[in-house]
Formats: sequence, C-alpha cells, structure tokens
Amino acid sequence: MFRRPLLLLVMLLIGALLAALLAVGAFPPGVTQQPVERVLPNERFGTR
Repeated sequence: MFRRPLLLLVMLLIGALLAALLAVGAFPPGVTQQPVERVLPNERFGTR
C-alpha cells in the first residue's frame, strides 16, 4: 500500500489521535464537584 514505512507510521499515529479525540468528545469523563476553600490572610482580622 505505502512504499514508505515512515509515512505509514505517521498516518497511523494521526488516525489514532483522531480516534482518541473522537472517543473523548463522544464520551467525556465525569467531573467531580469540589467545594472552593480560600485561606484568608491574618492581617484582615487585625485591629487598626
């Protein structure tokens, strides 16, 4: 089919990449909800 094995390898890698992108797009991974926790600096609670 291909005379150059390097071209075949590149085409296979591009095909695998496209297949992986299609699979992730069709079945996206689940997102876990996490609460946001911010640490306030101590200088906010000091006296003036």
